[in-house]
Amino acid sequence: MDCTPDKNDRHPCFSFKASQKHARMHLPVAPNCNISCNYCNRKFDCLHESRPGVTSEILSPEAALQKYKKVKDKLQNISVIGIAGPGDALANWEKTRRTVALIKQFDPDVLSCLSTNGLMLPDYRREIVDLGIRHVTVTVNCLCPEIGEQIYRFINYKGKKYKGARGVRILMENQLSGIEYLAAAGVVVKVNMVMIKGINDKHIPDIVKKVKDLGAFITNIMPLIPAQGSPFEKLPQTCMKEINKMRNICQADLQQMYHCKQCRADAIGLLDTDMSMELRSAVI
Repeated sequence: MDCTPDKNDRHPCFSFKASQKHARMHLPVAPNCNISCNYCNRKFDCLHESRPGVTSEILSPEAALQKYKKVKDKLQNISVIGIAGPGDALANWEKTRRTVALIKQFDPDVLSCLSTNGLMLPDYRREIVDLGIRHVTVTVNCLCPEIGEQIYRFINYKGKKYKGARGVRILMENQLSGIEYLAAAGVVVKVNMVMIKGINDKHIPDIVKKVKDLGAFITNIMPLIPAQGSPFEKLPQTCMKEINKMRNICQADLQQMYHCKQCRADAIGLLDTDMSMELRSAVI
């Protein structure tokens, strides 16, 4: 797969320089999720909240293509389309796959990416490569079941619900094997991790070192945003001073993302200027 440096130079999430001039468009075609995270409250219709897992609409692949065409007419600097939920891109693989295929047929030059918890990577990793998806983000919050049991309530894997250490082990094994496969195939892999004080914060450097060994290009350490209605709603939001201190520590091992905005699943525009609400009314 062709994954030359200029591909990263057009992706605002993988390059700070790119984030200053290249826009992205998240297409909310993936409503279903297959794991239950204690920091998540999957409330879709939320117009004024900016965090992952939030969107004001769910689109079909065909509607996503039509919206992309209209937004592209208004924003000439869009270089990337991404599937970032509001659930998990791979838990909705047929919709994700069709959306990417339709838009790439219309605009072969646009970069395509997806975000995933990684549970289904072993099943779809070859298709991801064959589809020409150049960038994949995987959220990895732990490397041991004892920590994972505090973060995940359960996982739904191939029709069966797993709780506790068994479910966490399945998730971790699939995440790590998927990252290794994608990186070896030339996909640029970013690993996100939610830093949760008192739970996985001391564990973050170990995750960074591990995914570096597997071939990850960059990691993105994000603060916990205590979502109302989630099991972690009473926990303190991780402050950016602590986040950046951890990023600085981990920078010695692997490139860090300092410019993340923890975007909505329907975000449009530059990372610093989300135009999703404005453009939603403009293209209806």
